[in-house]
Amino acid sequence: MTNSKNIALYQLGLGSLKTYLLAAAFVIGNIALPQLCHLVPQGGLILLPIYFFTLIAAYKYGFTVGLLTAVLSPLVNNLLFGMPASGMLPIILVKSTLLALAAAYIAKKTQKVSLLTVTMAVVAYQAVGMLVEWAMTGSLQAALQDIWLGYPGIFLQIVGGWLILRYVLKD
Repeated sequence: MTNSKNIALYQLGLGSLKTYLLAAAFVIGNIALPQLCHLVPQGGLILLPIYFFTLIAAYKYGFTVGLLTAVLSPLVNNLLFGMPASGMLPIILVKSTLLALAAAYIAKKTQKVSLLTVTMAVVAYQAVGMLVEWAMTGSLQAALQDIWLGYPGIFLQIVGGWLILRYVLKD
């Protein structure tokens, strides 16, 4: 079995109803998954669930669906549940947007799903996001938190994202 697979990838625009329906579905996923993860002590910090469906949305359906998911997910979660905390919203919005950009770009350039390409998207947003967080907070420790505490979540984003893209959304 090969690790790489060509799949149907889309670049939906703002003029498509499908864009908004898909973004709404992915936002719901990004609301439900964090609620489940927060049942585990420090589940949000360890599993990084707010990013999961943003990765899938942007990789499969392009930057517009990914960006809508990236921006609306943390905002709606904050309004409904107070998580992420308001003070964390700016960096989470930056990282979510970076993830949407990286995933959409890599998918568009490679036109395939593989562990390597999904890993590239996750590593890209984490690396740039870490630098941005360090610049915004002045704290290297805060910037490295996703790596120190969130490595299980990074692993789940890569492997889970790849599995869903390859086997569930394979149309």
